[in-house]
Amino acid sequence: MALRKNSEIQSIQGNEGTKIKQYFHPHNTLNGINYSVAQFTLEPGKRSKLHKLNSSEIYYILEGSAILNVDEDKHHLQKDDSAYISPNSKQFIENTGSGNLRFLCIVEPAWKAENEVLLE
Repeated sequence: MALRKNSEIQSIQGNEGTKIKQYFHPHNTLNGINYSVAQFTLEPGKRSKLHKLNSSEIYYILEGSAILNVDEDKHHLQKDDSAYISPNSKQFIENTGSGNLRFLCIVEPAWKAENEVLLE
């Protein structure tokens, strides 16, 4: 079993403009998994950079409201909403609320820097 406590995980600055807490990833999980789970935080009025991943993603909104832009489509999301993003989709997320936007991102296969392409 692996246990990760939010209060013990250091945030890092993501290349796409978010603060990230990596909960589970093959590099930090004893039993070896094929996916990654991270919490992302985006401040009010901010958005992530346009990017795409070779992996599929699921976003689950923990707190706040957002517009998720995937290819040419816009999706309004709020607390407890989730979205599946297909591999190689051009995407970014905007915080449309007055507080921080916090969301989980599950990536399968697990996120790797070389599988992410910044498009701006």
